[in-house]
Amino acid sequence: MTLRIFVTGPAGVGKTTLVERIAKEADRWGYIVGGMITREVRRDGRRIGFKITALDTGEEGTLASIRGTSHLPGVPFGKYVVHVDEIERVGVSAIRRALVEADLIVIDEIGPMEYKSDEFIRVVGEVLKFEKPLLAVVHRKFADRFRPLGKLHTLSVENRNRAFAEVLDEVMKELKGVRG
Repeated sequence: MTLRIFVTGPAGVGKTTLVERIAKEADRWGYIVGGMITREVRRDGRRIGFKITALDTGEEGTLASIRGTSHLPGVPFGKYVVHVDEIERVGVSAIRRALVEADLIVIDEIGPMEYKSDEFIRVVGEVLKFEKPLLAVVHRKFADRFRPLGKLHTLSVENRNRAFAEVLDEVMKELKGVRG
C-alpha cells in the first residue's frame, strides 16, 4: 500500500513546520516534492489571514483574510473570507502538478477552509486514489475522516521532535523504495 501520512494537532504546535522540514529534506536528497503549504499571515502580532504557497513554483495566493480586509471575492467563514479562486489557482494547480511530476505529494492543510472549494475536495480524492506517497496536514476536525486512509500522527509540543524523526524515516524509506 502506498504511504499516506496525516499530521494533526492543535494550532501552533508545528504541523506546517514538520511538513516543510520533511519536504526540504526529501528535496535535499534529490526527490521531487510538490503540493502546497499554508501559512498564517500576521500583522502587529495578530493573525489576519492565511496564504498558500505552491512548493514547486513558489507561487503564492491568499487562502483567507479577515472580512473587509481584502478586495478578493470569497465565501464567509467565521471572521474570515475564504478565497476559493485562490485555493484553486495556487493550491489545486500545485497538487495537480504534483500528481504528475512529484515523488512526494504534500498537502498542508486539508481543513474546513480548503473544503469550501469543490475542486480542492476533488483533487484530494484524486490524490488518495493515486499510487504516490502523500504527506498531509489535516485539521483536527477532519482527523477521524482521514485516520482509516493512512497513518495519523497527532502532534504535541512534547512529541513533535520525535514525530518529525518518525515521519521523516517513514517518508525516506518509502521514497527510496519507489526509486529502488
